[in-house]
This record gives sequence, structure tokens and C-alpha cells, in this order.
Amino acid sequence: MEYYLESIFWLILGLALYFLPWILAWKRGHSKVEAIAVLNIFLGWTALGWVAALVWAHTEKEAKA
Repeated sequence: MEYYLESIFWLILGLALYFLPWILAWKRGHSKVEAIAVLNIFLGWTALGWVAALVWAHTEKEAKA
């Protein structure tokens, strides 16, 4: 049972790291969050695609309330 829980933990952690650019873009209210999501989903498995999505997620400043 312990192995099962540990596997779930690592799976969730890995998915969170993989989708980090998308999550950050969504949390920051980026205007191109859908495009960042598509880039992250289809090219995130490559280091270049993941870094590009992460940089893109940080390019737009947060909107002031």
C-alpha cells in the first residue's frame, strides 16, 4: 500500500511540474493562456518547449485591479 501512495505522490508532482507554465499563466491571468496550454501540452515534453512555455507565461505583466 505504501508503494501505491508513493507512486501517486510522484505522479501528481510530475504532472504539476510538467504543467507549471500553464498553471502560472492561468494564475497570473495571462491573455494567451490557451496558447500557452497548447504549447505546453504538445511540446512540453521537450526541454525547449517547456522552457518556451514557461518564459511566455512570464512575459505579460499582471493586470492591476
